[in-house]
Amino acid sequence: MFLQFTGRSGAGKTTLAMRVCALLERRQIACQVIDGDVYRQTLCNDLGFSAADRAENIRRLGQLAAQISATGQVAILCAINPFDQGRQALEARYNALTIWIDCSLPVLIKRDTKGLYRRALLPLADPLHIADLLGPGDLYENPRQAALHIRTDHCSIAEAAQQITAFILAARQQPAAVPVHGIH
Repeated sequence: MFLQFTGRSGAGKTTLAMRVCALLERRQIACQVIDGDVYRQTLCNDLGFSAADRAENIRRLGQLAAQISATGQVAILCAINPFDQGRQALEARYNALTIWIDCSLPVLIKRDTKGLYRRALLPLADPLHIADLLGPGDLYENPRQAALHIRTDHCSIAEAAQQITAFILAARQQPAAVPVHGIH
């Protein structure tokens, strides 16, 4: 099974993926997280943040997640993946299920776990300003269709992880060729 967690920076993609993997492993279900931030330092360290580079980043990470999934593990790709076209390409090519980890921009700015929103909101002339942060400075396209929509500004990490784990367990019972869509 290949899941792609999409959402803005700080929404909780990696935190949830790690928690979900721990819950799955307690059930003897192998799981691996592909964290976009980590792979930006290795497999994708030659890429920038242009639309073309973002698309190539997702293509590479998607291929890696598909290889992991092919071994029978649950592969969770955690990347902002801002463009619906890129998410749909992973769905079509690898039967990836999209999990939208959603959080309102005001809550993300308040949380600002990595300090990125503070820097994105600095004046343009400030040397610490980030111009290409998805949300305040660059485009993030909300998924038109997601298999599951999780609002991390409306529930705790524990509740969200339980919802996602229940979704995975149910989806694993479905025939492989039938994607599960529209659960909220």
